[in-house]
Amino acid sequence: MLLSYLKIAWKVLLRRKFFTAISLFGISFTLMILLVVYALFDFSVGSQMPEKRTDRLLFAHSMYIWGPNTENQSSASYSFLEHHIRPLRTPEKVSISTGTGTCVAYVGNQKLKLDQKYTDAEFWQVLDFDFLEGRPYSASEVRDAAHVAVLNESTARRYFGADRGVLGRTIITDEIRYQVVGVVRDVPAARDLTYADVWMPITTSTQDIHNSEYMGGCMAILLARSAADVPAVQQEFAQAVARAPLPTDVYKWCKEVRLYAGSLLATHVRDFMGSDEPDPGLARFARGAIGLLALFMLLPALSLVNINSSRIRERSSEIGVRKAFGATSGALVRQFLVENIFLTLLGGVLGLGLAAGALHLINSSGLIAYTEFGLNGRVFGGAVLAALVFGILSGVYPAYKMSKLQAVKALKGESTPA
Repeated sequence: MLLSYLKIAWKVLLRRKFFTAISLFGISFTLMILLVVYALFDFSVGSQMPEKRTDRLLFAHSMYIWGPNTENQSSASYSFLEHHIRPLRTPEKVSISTGTGTCVAYVGNQKLKLDQKYTDAEFWQVLDFDFLEGRPYSASEVRDAAHVAVLNESTARRYFGADRGVLGRTIITDEIRYQVVGVVRDVPAARDLTYADVWMPITTSTQDIHNSEYMGGCMAILLARSAADVPAVQQEFAQAVARAPLPTDVYKWCKEVRLYAGSLLATHVRDFMGSDEPDPGLARFARGAIGLLALFMLLPALSLVNINSSRIRERSSEIGVRKAFGATSGALVRQFLVENIFLTLLGGVLGLGLAAGALHLINSSGLIAYTEFGLNGRVFGGAVLAALVFGILSGVYPAYKMSKLQAVKALKGESTPA
């Protein structure tokens, strides 16, 4: 039966090529936009190098010094994280690193502006970098403030002319000499919490990491022992922050210190929503995203409903004949839905091709450094689901309406149900 429906659908599509072309354009263009947005979202917060264990990773990024009438917001200081977060016992590892800054290096007369990040040794253990050669710097090198560095492959290539065989060589940034101990595969700039061109021990930072103020330029990354341990880690984290003395010597109005450990998605959503509450705003963000998605899909779906209604009305005689021979309304609804889903899936295939082309253009533009957006299994699954929703959304009403047409009226060529 399904094969018969598909054969009929193919014949119907070929019968009115203009309507078919308009329908396929609307479906494929809409799906292309949805797929590109989903691919960007998946690449930014999904499981990607170096944040592969996203189900176990927690990030503490923004700190709020809160009072009833005023509030200060910034990153936490190294001192606060070292004294209050590092000693946590529930996480497997706790890493402290700075935000991404910039430094300058010269190759001959050419100036290289590099993004740099200072980290501890645990940084390389909670994350999954792909080392092309060498190693991360060790805990003893961090303790001794050794001038060692890990480069990404593009920086090694630009500075030394090669991304291999540079171990032990010296790179000079901001007139300070560092010995290269490792080279890693480029980290996409879209992973902004861990991305850099060059990583160095946090003890070599020009920041005063021993400053006792709560606010600074650092963040913590916590690795839970398992995904099931994440709530326990968050609970211990919240208790540690609550136990920290209030910094009323600097902020006399302070009533509470707010710092939260959240997933990669929750951290980005919190920053986007500007939430200083324990709830980062994921539910509001999801409702907004779903609302925009529904609105975006509804408009082309309504156009397709009109096109499908016109196409099905032209088949009123066929409906009358089938009803006269005993076809039920349910059978007719199934047939029209299968035809519409078949058309939508064709549009989905075209949409996938268009999305792949659009992502290739974005990658080629160099808009986001070291970023290679692509279509993976999750994006493909999302495309199939979106195509099915689109097909059902635009096909169910005209199919239901025409299935109610009386056989006598249908045979007369009428298209209005009783």
